Amino acid sequence: MSTPEAVVFDLGGVLVDWDPRYLYRTLLPSEESVERFLAEVTTPSWNAEQDAGRTWADAVASLSASFPEHAELIAAYDERWIETIGGPIEGTVELLRELRSGGSVGLYALTNWSAEKFPLALERFEFLSWFEGIVVSGTERLVKPDPRIFQLLLDRYGLDASSTVYIDDNPPNVDAATELGMTSLHFTGPDRLRDELSQLGLVASDRSSEE
Repeated sequence: MSTPEAVVFDLGGVLVDWDPRYLYRTLLPSEESVERFLAEVTTPSWNAEQDAGRTWADAVASLSASFPEHAELIAAYDERWIETIGGPIEGTVELLRELRSGGSVGLYALTNWSAEKFPLALERFEFLSWFEGIVVSGTERLVKPDPRIFQLLLDRYGLDASSTVYIDDNPPNVDAATELGMTSLHFTGPDRLRDELSQLGLVASDRSSEE
């Protein structure tokens, strides 16, 4: 690849620990009932429609019509959404901090996230202000891995794919970025990501070597 000039982060699962199980474990009696509810009622595909721009009011109304016996639990996903956030993924936040301190690359984010809920994340996580630009799927009404949202990011911020590093925990998104010519890193944890970024010359191989 060309010398990296920009690094683009996915957010959920990379920098932010998001999981609806955190909420539903407080509302349902067992792990089995949580898994069943998320698989059969508030499914990933249902939530993905909010990431694509559907309003939460419409989402709750339509699903509650299909599962009236679960109306309160469905509404909780909207009303208590902040409880689906476990916190920051600290090791990745540290890498973001190092990249920011180094100042050699532009920092951007590309996330599948509801436009309605993203302001809550901005309020909670100060590190989101470190990015020069963030593309949110719910605002654009495009979701990863649609190549159009990757191209939108490149075009909006004047990025060259060949000198852009993309980090995501979802393999189809990684593949989509690769197809557009980006250097794509499949996130499985901060330690491996440090190794990969250090091989690109972007961070120290060992944080302790800088201290």
